[in-house]
Amino acid sequence: MTDLLTLRRPDDWHLHLRDGAALAAVLPHTARQFARAIVMPNLKPPVTTTALAAAYRHRILAARPAGSDFEPLMTLYLTDNTPTDEVDRAQASGIVAGFKMYPAGATTNSDSGVTDVRRVDEVLARMAELGVVLQVHGEVTHEQVDVFDREQRFIDDILAPMAERHPRLRVVFEHITTRAAVAFVRGARAGIAATITPQHLLHNRNDLFRGGLRPHFYCLPVLKTQADREALIEAATAGEPRFFLGTDSAPHDRRSKESECGCAGMYSAHAALELYAEVFEDAGALHRLEAFAADFGPDFYGLPRNAGTVTLVRQEWSPPAIYPLGGTEFVVPMRANGTLRWRQVVS
Repeated sequence: MTDLLTLRRPDDWHLHLRDGAALAAVLPHTARQFARAIVMPNLKPPVTTTALAAAYRHRILAARPAGSDFEPLMTLYLTDNTPTDEVDRAQASGIVAGFKMYPAGATTNSDSGVTDVRRVDEVLARMAELGVVLQVHGEVTHEQVDVFDREQRFIDDILAPMAERHPRLRVVFEHITTRAAVAFVRGARAGIAATITPQHLLHNRNDLFRGGLRPHFYCLPVLKTQADREALIEAATAGEPRFFLGTDSAPHDRRSKESECGCAGMYSAHAALELYAEVFEDAGALHRLEAFAADFGPDFYGLPRNAGTVTLVRQEWSPPAIYPLGGTEFVVPMRANGTLRWRQVVS
């Protein structure tokens, strides 16, 4: 049994940092484990231009802990009205790693998202020409489609046709949750990859209702069946370069989660690698965690793999019930007051 696990320093290819006091509160958790992270643009107002991304990046850099070299990789929020020349500005900036497509109304702060993917075909074509990556939240939002079927319908109705119309467009299908998504990515043309979160690897939809309604297990895309979870575990631990780490860590104040209309999102940044390590260990694949966490993502994005390492030790510990989120706000982390069997060694 391995008691010490040293990995190349990893990256998080899907992260929410928020802004202001919340940003300052949560960034140290990510910066402790990850060298870089793809930062989501769904602020209020959203980060829709390269100029806004540069300003947000400046705020993130200013919030880094002393001595940290963490690098935020910025994204722009794609809207129906994004001009094609914004793609040129983004690509030329050297700080923007892609455009994020939220179907309008799909998740937190997505009201300004794309209402019809055909409206952004010219933008997608220019992205394909310049090699700019599209990050996709893969759900339809039609009221008549069951919430548990929205990822499958997105694949059939939007993603597969879009990938065919734009054969050179590089796409990351973010936070996949279903067997259907695993099968699509595996069978897709070159240039399509996916991120997988710790919550979708560790939990199924029963956990939303275990002993009552559990708001801190509510995320979007929503947790799916045990069979879907098993398919995700198999994909993540198989050593396939199309699948890599993206936490989708999403801090929300406890009161906004435990309300009559609770926010979607689970906070994992405090123990991301520890959570993934449990999944890989249980699958007998700890030797493949490094590639999933530190190799496949930069390879897809055309970035160098990181220098340096992080080390986990087999040591039981319990995350606290809450972490500060700024002012009078607090976030409830994954595995709050529970037990984790791996812990990062902090030098």
